[in-house]
Amino acid sequence: MTWIGWALLSALFAAATALLAKVGVAHVDSNLATAIRTSVVLVFAWAIAIGLGKHGEIRLLDRRTILFLTLSGLATGLSWICYFRALQLGPASRVAPLDKLSVPLVLLFAWLLLGEKLNAAAITGGLLITAGAIVMVFA
Repeated sequence: MTWIGWALLSALFAAATALLAKVGVAHVDSNLATAIRTSVVLVFAWAIAIGLGKHGEIRLLDRRTILFLTLSGLATGLSWICYFRALQLGPASRVAPLDKLSVPLVLLFAWLLLGEKLNAAAITGGLLITAGAIVMVFA
């Protein structure tokens, strides 16, 4: 499968995540809910790595890789904590579009920090996602 297929599956599971999490946080502290979700992700991810025999490759990782994966994990945790709290306080149909403002932010940061090229289509798409999120939140 190409990256497009994987990205579409990611979007499908992200949509399921929002709906399932909205129901899941209804009667529990959002931080506890995040801890439970994260524990499931941790076990699931290690089960896949071990099942595919990739866990042994951890000793081959350099410090830079470990540092950036650790920082990414911290950013993920902070994102999930904020997302679950937002879901607890607001409707999923409005929280999810705001969360997807990560797309234009990634475009901007990839351009600024990684030197990725932005073309007219990417800029237009990022602006449309931003406009769409704003419309959906205030509709």
